[in-house]
Amino acid sequence: MTTLSERISQSAFDDSRLRVVLLLDLYDGAQNQFLEVYEDLHKQVSSVPGHIRDELCQSIENPSQWLITSEWESAPRFLAWVNSEEHVASVQPLHGCVRDTRSLRFSVLRETGRDGPAAAAFSPGVSPGPAFGSASAEGAERSRGRLQVAPRRGDGVVRHALTFTVKPGSEAVVAELLSGYASPQAQVDEHTRLRRTSLFMHGNRVVRAVEVEGDLLAALRHVALQPEVRALEEAINPYLEQDRDLSDPGSARTFFTRAALPAVHHVAAGGGESPQLARHALFYPAKKGCGTELARLLAAQDEAAVDDAASPIEASTVFQRDDVVVRLLDLRGPHDARPALTLGVEGGHKAAVLARLLDSAKDGVPTTHQEISRFLERSEMRLITDRRSPDRA
Repeated sequence: MTTLSERISQSAFDDSRLRVVLLLDLYDGAQNQFLEVYEDLHKQVSSVPGHIRDELCQSIENPSQWLITSEWESAPRFLAWVNSEEHVASVQPLHGCVRDTRSLRFSVLRETGRDGPAAAAFSPGVSPGPAFGSASAEGAERSRGRLQVAPRRGDGVVRHALTFTVKPGSEAVVAELLSGYASPQAQVDEHTRLRRTSLFMHGNRVVRAVEVEGDLLAALRHVALQPEVRALEEAINPYLEQDRDLSDPGSARTFFTRAALPAVHHVAAGGGESPQLARHALFYPAKKGCGTELARLLAAQDEAAVDDAASPIEASTVFQRDDVVVRLLDLRGPHDARPALTLGVEGGHKAAVLARLLDSAKDGVPTTHQEISRFLERSEMRLITDRRSPDRA
């Protein structure tokens, strides 16, 4: 029997320190330009709340390959920065000198060394130059912060979502386009496979959630090149509220950066997929600055739900970017059988907390069964299509 901690395969809410690794491949002759851009970027990042330090490294085998590592007090602090418009603008100059990038994010689970994580910055003969960012006495103290308590057990699946809005009045046309496109080839390479794609709408907002076995970046690039998907993207272009030109790499990059809706928490009861499970999505527009707190509340509710044998929730994934929060549920039975549980407010005072964090809770705190059911109905997203890839031969 698995414990609750073993059922949580992904979480940004354990408050452990975060290490971000950015791999870069520079264009030939772009080294000096890159170093200038890095210095400007470093100055901006060093003042961001939650940032501890960063390091810039160059490959000893291939001088065109570089590595930037940064350390953060917690994942939510980093995500608040990387999802901001300030970040989008600050990394724009990088694209003129970088051929390719790859970002990896890790919770700090364990560390070794006689003098702790900041020892290198203060070792005799080692100058704590600008690459160490805020590696001051204060930064060293923060860097000794909390570690991830225990390793998480993954299920081999990476979860990610994209969200964007379409012009009011175009929702029916967009829904028809999104429901009718031909599915792309599922197998990306020997190690990566597109497992499931679920598309939902709430008003004029579209959410596309994907599950990938293997390398998420490889899968996203593979899907973007498929003719079926390219045709779909071109077909919905006229209806988007944010203009984009997919033939322009810069325009496409900016659009998909802003559309990214990261998974910040996933928990499952461990029963696996079943034909009896139905997929639902709920949309929670948070008040300004309350998105992380709202996502954390829902994550805690779902941890308790999957630990209850009588709960209809088999699995939950919480996606969050700024003040947009989406909760994806795999349920046994009708979604409105226990409306408070499905909404994420079962238990004392949870509805009041949710209402305080939601931008859409204009009617006050739902307290009765009927009020909670109506609240749930308003929050539920419309399923457009839910496609599973066929099993491997």
